[in-house]
Amino acid sequence: MEEIYKTVSDSVIRMSQLMLPSNANFGGKIHGGYILSLMDQIAFAVASKFSAHYCVTASVGKVDFLKPIEVGELVTLIASVNYVGNSSMEVGIRVEAMNIQTGETKHCNSSYFTMVAKDETGRPARVPRLILETEKDIFRFYRCVVKMEVDKERDRAIHDMETDSAEQQAYIQKHFDVQINLAP
Repeated sequence: MEEIYKTVSDSVIRMSQLMLPSNANFGGKIHGGYILSLMDQIAFAVASKFSAHYCVTASVGKVDFLKPIEVGELVTLIASVNYVGNSSMEVGIRVEAMNIQTGETKHCNSSYFTMVAKDETGRPARVPRLILETEKDIFRFYRCVVKMEVDKERDRAIHDMETDSAEQQAYIQKHFDVQINLAP
């Protein structure tokens, strides 16, 4: 079977939505969970567009909410595929909010979603290979490879951790201001 290749730019999607009072929390800012939902939607759209398959969210990378989003701002999400595996894709997402009266735009957060393509039977489906056309494409792909290696190393370290409760308690009490009160 001949491999299909697609460019990063083939995957790009921009989505904008006006933030309404119904999306706000009691503090008058837009719920972080609402923004996460929009991010999941665009990750699905990007991955499905790129792979031509139904896709599911496998994991969500670290999400730091850098600046609050106000009611009345226009939120724009820009997303693209940064990396492909056999059936998985990393989708990078940038969230910006614009004050529609002043035109001022702020970067609110970025995150990376791992999406998996599924075939008609629900099994993982092979995704197109990636064509890297720009220095930014290369940087993002390489960043993902490095992040995967760091994640594997962290997982190995956690798996290999000492399970001696006394050692863990001593470490915690030495480095953190907590009380440990174990039931007998």
